[in-house]
Amino acid sequence: MRTLYHLPLSAPSRIIRVALAEKKLDFELAFEKIWERRDAFLSLSPTGEVPVLVEPDGLALNEAWVIVDYLEEVYPEIPMLGRTPAERAEARRLMVWFDGKFGREVTDNLVGEKVLKRLMGWGHPNSEAIRAGRANIHYHLDYIAFLAEQRNWLAGDDFGIADIAAGAHLSAIDYLCDVPWDQHPVAKGWYARLKSRPSFRPLLADVFPGIAPPKHYSDLDF
Repeated sequence: MRTLYHLPLSAPSRIIRVALAEKKLDFELAFEKIWERRDAFLSLSPTGEVPVLVEPDGLALNEAWVIVDYLEEVYPEIPMLGRTPAERAEARRLMVWFDGKFGREVTDNLVGEKVLKRLMGWGHPNSEAIRAGRANIHYHLDYIAFLAEQRNWLAGDDFGIADIAAGAHLSAIDYLCDVPWDQHPVAKGWYARLKSRPSFRPLLADVFPGIAPPKHYSDLDF
């Protein structure tokens, strides 16, 4: 069986969960406590980070970008990166934006400070970082709104990895009730469409130990 090592609030892990579901590939989840630094896991992931996808033949893949490219090459029937070179370039650009820029400016400052820092034993949350994350998210929600008003989905006509990456990060932050949806109705409308996809719904059923999500988190109608 294909296995995905993950953390429930890891946005890169969530990207791969949704991508696998969209491609209709069976897999099982393994909750990896990365702070324990297990030798068996480090043999699969030298960085000690998730996600790690282990294929049925034993091939272990690290890093969300690497896994996405692998899935596109090996299972191309349902594309996540578009069908033309231009579409694929735009999808990749936006995945870099959301899993890179958004991740650094928002997710790391909110999920990283509030959850991962505690789990890793790195001390108390940095209040300045949290304030920065809450300020930065408005810029990114405005950008999502700009894209959503110009296109059917973020990268173009078809749903794909750009939507998955943005939604993965936002869903992790939304679990902590840190997304100001009411101030960004266009982005909220796009996210509501995303929440209704069968591939995305399992994320909304996640429960992280010791932290309860807000009531709207799993509400498909917001």
